[in-house]
Amino acid sequence: MVRGTLEVLLVGAKGLENTDFLNNMDPYALIICRTQEQRSSVASGKGRDPDWNETFVFSTSDDVTELIIKLMDSDVDSDDFVGEASIPLEAVYVQGNIPTTVYNVVKDGEYCGEIKIGLTFNPEGQRPDEYS
Repeated sequence: MVRGTLEVLLVGAKGLENTDFLNNMDPYALIICRTQEQRSSVASGKGRDPDWNETFVFSTSDDVTELIIKLMDSDVDSDDFVGEASIPLEAVYVQGNIPTTVYNVVKDGEYCGEIKIGLTFNPEGQRPDEYS
């Protein structure tokens, strides 16, 4: 088993289903890697096409098979679930880097937008420039 750090570049999303009928959504992302969870900033008033350009780092190993991105709409009373993307991690463990890629966001099995993510895996004890 190879351990290391997984860097997740959350670029943005497009065409999300609007959960606010009167205002623009205030979306944010929950990034979940097994038991670790991190939250992006809220893209206030960005509606269906938010941009974040934020990087998150997780400690992980190559037995973790997927990364889950849950998109939420920040509201005063309770946040609304917008949709989620499940991102397979096998390729990043093999290649070390997956350039920014678009993944489908789904809710109740239906397409409801897309999210753009870049991934980098840095094995423990190995500098990123040591593998190609």
